[in-house]
Amino acid sequence: MTTKDLVRIALFAAIIGALGILPKFDLPLAAGVPVTAQTLGVMLAGTVLGPRNGALAVVLFLLIVALGVPLLAGGRGGLGVFFGPGAGFILGFIPGAFVAGLMMTQLRQIPATVAAMAAAFVGGVFVIYAIGIPVLAWKTDMSLLQATAASMLFLPGDLIKVVLTGFITRTLQSAVPDTAAGH
Repeated sequence: MTTKDLVRIALFAAIIGALGILPKFDLPLAAGVPVTAQTLGVMLAGTVLGPRNGALAVVLFLLIVALGVPLLAGGRGGLGVFFGPGAGFILGFIPGAFVAGLMMTQLRQIPATVAAMAAAFVGGVFVIYAIGIPVLAWKTDMSLLQATAASMLFLPGDLIKVVLTGFITRTLQSAVPDTAAGH
């Protein structure tokens, strides 16, 4: 791992944290799981840094949160956030960034914007939901179907983040050619 890798990992951990400053809002049906901009940072970490470094950026961010630094949306931090209804979504950030980065490297043959959108959707939405929804159901005593329905309220905002990820990744690739994973 190079110094440049370490700097980029730290930078993206900071970006994910900074996105937590944006106000959160809770959806009543989602049992306290907030709508945040932080998944945008997770998606970008994967599409820009690649699978390993993107996941490491998220791990670094979550370690800082675990130490009590209030970087999650709404000023939350500490170990308690890993045991609440949103724990699966938060822990899903790690494989979400990894899968987004892996997909980005596998989609080299298509334009970066489209590749990043596809990678962001699969990693940053599908993977995170696949982990978050069962944990939400378990922690709230909802059925899996109820937790899935509640989580679908997040989908429109997440689709906006997918589109933003595509354009931001493409812009970064144009400005700094070695930034987009696999492109």
